[in-house]
Parts: sequence; C-alpha cells; structure tokens
Amino acid sequence: MTGRAPLLSVEDLVFDYRLPRNRLLAEPPPRRALEGISLDIAAGESLGLVGESGCGKSTLARVVMALAHPTSGRVAFKGQDLARQNRRQLRRLRPGFQMVFQDPNGSLDPRQRVIDIVSEPLIGLERLSRRTIAERVRETLRTVGLRESDMRKYPHEFSGGQRQRIAIARALITRPDLIVADEPVSALDVSVQAQVLNLFADLRRRYGLAYLFISHDLAVIRHVTDRVAVMYRGRIVEQGETHAVFRGPCHPYTRALLAAVPRPDPHRRRERPHRRPAISAEPEPRQMLGCAYATGCPHANARCRDEAPVFRDLAPARKVACHHVETTMAKAHP
Repeated sequence: MTGRAPLLSVEDLVFDYRLPRNRLLAEPPPRRALEGISLDIAAGESLGLVGESGCGKSTLARVVMALAHPTSGRVAFKGQDLARQNRRQLRRLRPGFQMVFQDPNGSLDPRQRVIDIVSEPLIGLERLSRRTIAERVRETLRTVGLRESDMRKYPHEFSGGQRQRIAIARALITRPDLIVADEPVSALDVSVQAQVLNLFADLRRRYGLAYLFISHDLAVIRHVTDRVAVMYRGRIVEQGETHAVFRGPCHPYTRALLAAVPRPDPHRRRERPHRRPAISAEPEPRQMLGCAYATGCPHANARCRDEAPVFRDLAPARKVACHHVETTMAKAHP
C-alpha cells in the first residue's frame, strides 16, 4: 500500500454463513467463510485477489459491495463504514462502487434491452431525465467499444465478449471510483479474454478507476493488478506487489499455487507441489484455530496447528502470515 489514503478499507472482517438446522428448534449452525480479512485499496489502484474455488473470494466481494452484512469487522468506502449506513445513506454511496459479475449470461436480464440494462443503476440511484439517461448510455456504450445502435438490442443478440462489455458499461454508468470484478473473464473464450482485460486496463488509465480484481487465473492477475492478496480457507496468507509475489512467493501456499501453473517448457523439470487437502464444504468451528494451511503444509508443526499466525512485514507493502517464513523461504530459495 502506498502513502495514499485508502479508497476502500477492510479491517479484521469476519463473515459466518448460517447452515440449515439439524433439528427443528435447534440454533442454525454457523460456517465461517471469512476470518480476519484486512486489506486496503487506494484510488486508482488495482488489487488482485487469488485463491482456489471455495476459499471465500466471492463472499468477500459480496460483503465489500454491501450485499451481505459482516459478522464482525469493518468495510469502509471513502471512510464510511458501509454496515453502519441506513438505506438512504448507502444509496448515496452506491454510485461510487459497482460490480462486474462472472457470467454475463446470468447477470443480464434476457427480457430487457441494452438501454434498460445499462441505465438501471442510474434509474435506481439518480433522478435524471430520460433524454439525459439515453445520452449517458450512448456515451458509455461507445466507451466499452459498442455502438449506439446496440441500445435497442437484447443480450442474446451479442457474443459472450460483447455481453461482458454490456455488463462493464452497466458498472461504469454511475461513474464509480471502484469496480469489484468477480472472475470477469473466466466465462469467456481465451481469444476474447485478452480484449476484455485490455478494456479494463484502458478504462483504468482513462478514468482513474480502482479495481478489486478477483480471479483464480494467475496470468490474469499478473496482467491487470498492482498488488495481489493470496487467500486460503477464508484468510489472507500473503500480500504484496504483484511482480514481487510472483517472482518470489514467501508463503508455502502461494508457492504451491504458482507451482501448479503449467508452463510450456518440455525441458524444465517442475517440482511436484505438496499435496494439500481440498477445501471442505463441511461446517467449520466458529473460531478457526491455527494456520489455515497447517494440514497441507510440509513445514507445519504443532504451533502451526494450535496458533494462528499474524501478518509479518517482510518489506514495505509485503506481508506474510506464516510462523516459519524464514525457514520455508530458505528451503524454497537455497
């Protein structure tokens, strides 16, 4: 994080799901999805969030967007705690942070025309004339590479990449400062992904947008982010500048994640990453004890299983949550 004041600040965030009751009168059992998440995003900055499926990335996105209420902790946008805002106050803040979802087929209403889809946030958040709204839609569609004539079409008349451009236009229409992008290119063909990623980069340069960019694809994160946070079982285990984390991962899970990426080099022998258990769908205790990666880490000991590690500053803007980071780094980079 630079010296700039954070646009978005997440502090010690905890979120519990409520599972179905085991018995009629029993209290619904909780499952902890997020445990002590803390991160900041400055104006104009792009932060990547990576981790395997089920680690809590999309849950974090929903809480950041105030679509779910945190169990504890704080999510602040421009210094305003979103959980403490009433409906009217939250309505005034919402134009500043918008979201692009993973699958445009599911996030776009097939019964609505493009002009209605893109203008929906304006109608819900601002009082503007129909003429002003139509002009704003035309301008935004041109910005994302679509034509004015597309306003009267339906989503099924577009390709997958074009539908995602419509979803991006819907997020841009309120002229936000922050966009949360949850796997925005994973549903697209590889040939189209680069075009959409270049659009994100161009919009950031043009409007000074900040991104929380969520993806399991490390190549995508490398391309569009300044910093990256690595997530495992509801916890952030490593944070740092993207190029530094990719060049020299410090946490054992980050190294395993990067080692699992296939590389097109038939002469390179790749060390097999230590086998780690799949993320369980079973209920977790209310308080997760120990390191989240203790059962999959080859360096874990009794302390790792009993005591949760805290973040340690290895360098400016570089943090790792590991009891034995010096030992594991020495073994990984002899």
